[in-house]
Amino acid sequence: MPANLPPQYYELEREFRAERDTREKLRMAEELLAMMPKHKGTDKLQADMKAKISKLKKDLEQKDHQHGAAAHVPAHDHIDKEGAGQVILIGPPNCGKSSLVDVLTKAKPLVADYPYSTREPLAGMMVFETIQFQLIDTPPISSELYEPYMTNLIRAADIVALVCDLSDPQGTDALMVVIEKLREKRILLGAAGDPPAEEHRHIVKKTMVLGHKAFEGDFEPILARLRTLFPSLTILATSILDDQSLDAFRRGVFEVMNIMRVYTKHIGEEPKLVDPVILRRGGTVADAALAIHKEFLAKLKFAKVWGPGKFDGQRVQHDFELTDGDVIEFHI
Repeated sequence: MPANLPPQYYELEREFRAERDTREKLRMAEELLAMMPKHKGTDKLQADMKAKISKLKKDLEQKDHQHGAAAHVPAHDHIDKEGAGQVILIGPPNCGKSSLVDVLTKAKPLVADYPYSTREPLAGMMVFETIQFQLIDTPPISSELYEPYMTNLIRAADIVALVCDLSDPQGTDALMVVIEKLREKRILLGAAGDPPAEEHRHIVKKTMVLGHKAFEGDFEPILARLRTLFPSLTILATSILDDQSLDAFRRGVFEVMNIMRVYTKHIGEEPKLVDPVILRRGGTVADAALAIHKEFLAKLKFAKVWGPGKFDGQRVQHDFELTDGDVIEFHI
C-alpha cells in the first residue's frame, strides 16, 4: 500500500537529514511523524520515525547529564507560561530588547552598549493594571547568529514583539534580516486576524512592532518606514526614558492579545477587582464559569453582571456575552 506522503514531507525530510542540532532535529522528527498519514502503508515508516525520536531524546538526556547533575545545562527551548500571556522580544543586535525587559519587569538582564551581550533567554513579569504579562528577553538574531532553541521559543509564545532601533539608520535593514531568518525556520510574522499560512509547515505568529529608542534624535523617518513595511501590524514608538510610551506598550500587549478581564464576587459582597478571570474577547458567562472549573459550569443556574452598559446586578444566562471589566456573580 503506497504511503501517499505530501510534498512538504520530503522537503522537511531533507532538512532533517542535514540538521546537526539535536534539539532542532528532534522537533523536525516529531513534525515528520505528525505529517504522516495514518494507515497500513506508513506503519513501518511511523515505527522507524518513532525509533529515531526515542534515540534523539536519549541523546539529549545523555548530553544534559554527561557532566553530572551538578553541571546540568538547562534547555532554553521552553519557558513555562505565566500571567495573562507570553510575549517574546526579538530583534537584531543592540536594538534595546534587554533595556525594555529591565525597565518593565523585575528581571535583571545584562544591559550593555555592545552587541551580542544577551546569550540566553530571560523571563520577567510586566504589570498592566490588574494583570501581568510575561516578557522574554532573547539573544539577537542576525546573519551571523541564530540560536537553534529560538525556533521553539518563538513558536510557543502568544505574541512576538519585533524590536527595531530607531536611532540606527540601518535599523529596518537589520530587521528584514530577522524576518528572513524566521521565514527560513517556517515562522511568519503577522497581525491578529491574519489567516493561517498557505504553506503547510509555516506558522503565523501574532506580532507587534516596537520602534525602540524613540525621542532620541530624528526617529520619525524610520518609524514611517516601519509603518510602510508593516501596514497591518500594531506599531509603537518606545523609549525607556518616556513613561507614556511604556504605558502604551503595556496597553498594546493587552489589545493585541485580544483578551478581557472579568472579576467575580460573592453574593452580597463588594467586588475586590483583583485576580480577574482572563477570557478571549467575546467570551460568555459559561466561558467564565468553565475557566473556574468544569463542575462549576455544570452547577450554574444563572449569573448577575455589573458593568458598562448594563443594569447593576442584571440577571443573565449562560450565553450572555461579557465585556472587559465586567463583575460577575455566579448563582448555583
